[in-house]
Amino acid sequence: MNFISKTMILSLSILLILPRTSYSLYQKPINHINTITFISKSFEMGPGSIAARTFMNIEFPKGHIGIKSFDAELVDQEGNSIPSYETYLHHWFAIKYIENFTMSCNPKLVHSEDLIFQRNEGPCNGFILPHYWGFGVESRGTTSNIPDPFAIELGNPLKVPNGYEEKWLLNIMAIDIRGAQDKKGCTQCRCDLLSLPKNFYNVTRDIHNQPLTTNYKGGLFCCQDNVQCKLSEGFQGSRRNISLRYKISWVDWSEYQVPVKVYILDSTDKVSSNGSKAIHDCQVEYTIPKIFGSDFPNVQKANIPMEKGGYLIYATAHMHSGVVNATLYGQDGRTLCTSTPKYGTGKEAGNEKGYLVGMSVCYPQPGSIKINDGETLTLESRYENEFRTGAMGHFYIYLAEKLPQIY
Repeated sequence: MNFISKTMILSLSILLILPRTSYSLYQKPINHINTITFISKSFEMGPGSIAARTFMNIEFPKGHIGIKSFDAELVDQEGNSIPSYETYLHHWFAIKYIENFTMSCNPKLVHSEDLIFQRNEGPCNGFILPHYWGFGVESRGTTSNIPDPFAIELGNPLKVPNGYEEKWLLNIMAIDIRGAQDKKGCTQCRCDLLSLPKNFYNVTRDIHNQPLTTNYKGGLFCCQDNVQCKLSEGFQGSRRNISLRYKISWVDWSEYQVPVKVYILDSTDKVSSNGSKAIHDCQVEYTIPKIFGSDFPNVQKANIPMEKGGYLIYATAHMHSGVVNATLYGQDGRTLCTSTPKYGTGKEAGNEKGYLVGMSVCYPQPGSIKINDGETLTLESRYENEFRTGAMGHFYIYLAEKLPQIY
């Protein structure tokens, strides 16, 4: 008997005596990845202007699908990528809702019960941070890809009420900083009422038409739609149309896909209790006071109880320029993920010198990190010790309630 025959017999014998494991029950399918690129409705911007557009309907793939990635960037009317030193993408969010399709063709007939927002699984209060995807200036360099066989399940007919359909809205804030007196002040939405040279937007009332307090130094209430940031004297620049170009990859849903749920955590979350129930109060943004004589970064910290847990599949942070890092810890102090920034070194879009161009992403080996039901997580966001307004410390985690049998 030759060597090859002996080897084949030995291999077959080993297979016959091996115990049956989950590996034999799971066959990895060949997934056909679908990818499509959309462009949002355009909006016109001039030097120093703000576009804070909420609730723009956007196109989205249809059917019972599993989303693998959702990536976006700002482009001009010719489809060219816009560098951050010209137009700063403060944030964009994609928000899911379901609508009664018998009413959607006639908006005058739509009532509140005909349109229902469906937020992510995160603990923030009410309609605070309700989205599934969203970043900011770091969008181009932050991957949103979800590894096989995991995906975000959408369009399940068993989860969409009869007579309704899933739809998506875009919330976006862009700041045109061409010719701005102080680009950093504009991107931080500074409008300090007690410091006129630093009141870049001349805003005195919030979006609810309530007077801003003297304690409010800057943030989302200052960056309102169509307000103007101060320009250098004599600067002239053209107006142009801006759009958000976004690319979505997905697979058709099948028995081989494993769903993940989206949780967005906030380092400003002020958690209290009402009996046995945790009450979350996410502030979304915060001001960082400079501490003179200190070289240590500013640390914003929140202890966040998780009603439901799961296996960690993906994690990253949404932060602003000046970020040092953001870290999520388990209740026992173990590090679940640290997301670190990447800053640009050049002039091209996606590598703008001095600008935040990406945040690192954690992909733990599936099954290696489990967050237990009821576990309290600690989120810490760190920024450089420098006065800063409108800072954000959001953390995205995708959790799977179960693992495929291969693991």
